[in-house]
Amino acid sequence: MENQRAGLDKKRVDVAAMFDGVAKRYDLFNTVLSLGQVHRWRRATVAAVAPREGQRILDLAAGTGTSSASFAESGAFVIASDISLGMLHQGRVQQPAIDFVAGDALALPFRDDTFDAVTISYGLRNVENTAAALREMLRVTRPGGRVVIAEFSTPTNTVFRHIYNEYLMAALPRIAKLSSNPVAYGYLAESILAWPDQRGLADLLVASGWDDVEWQNHAGGIVSLHRAWKA
Repeated sequence: MENQRAGLDKKRVDVAAMFDGVAKRYDLFNTVLSLGQVHRWRRATVAAVAPREGQRILDLAAGTGTSSASFAESGAFVIASDISLGMLHQGRVQQPAIDFVAGDALALPFRDDTFDAVTISYGLRNVENTAAALREMLRVTRPGGRVVIAEFSTPTNTVFRHIYNEYLMAALPRIAKLSSNPVAYGYLAESILAWPDQRGLADLLVASGWDDVEWQNHAGGIVSLHRAWKA
């Protein structure tokens, strides 16, 4: 589906259609738009999740399953879940060894206390109700388990933040014209700028019932990794 994009109200049908439209070249454009940094951020996310053999891990907004495959390398059992059927189809092509399940972060199709870890990379920002999604993640995580969220955030240096914001609103949409669905990347820039900063997301995690919340900045705060535990 070309020329599909979501609005900042993030209606589920619009988000799903938008990602259906970029599925085939999604991983390539992630690499280009992040100037190759996405691979470094993915390694940091794996380290934060700390997957171990025999653990059960839910990778939400998993897209094509690239991050899921990284977790599975440890011997953990990984379920990759996404609301976009186009992403799931592409994921099954690219990562045939991974279990893909269609799922809505606001109504996960899993029992309580199922997973040792739940993780979501650059997808929480696209969910219609952030707090409700965090509570659903808490529900399906076993006591003592953890959540790890990799998400675009707020650069900590004021000058760098201004440069970065200019890149988002000007350069990123120009580069995205090479994609099959360029208007989707306009939403990407808008949603990043509208997203809470590091402290704001930490406060949402606490309010949703998570304990011992911490975060780690990468690339000067362009990306932050939040981690928390279920008591």
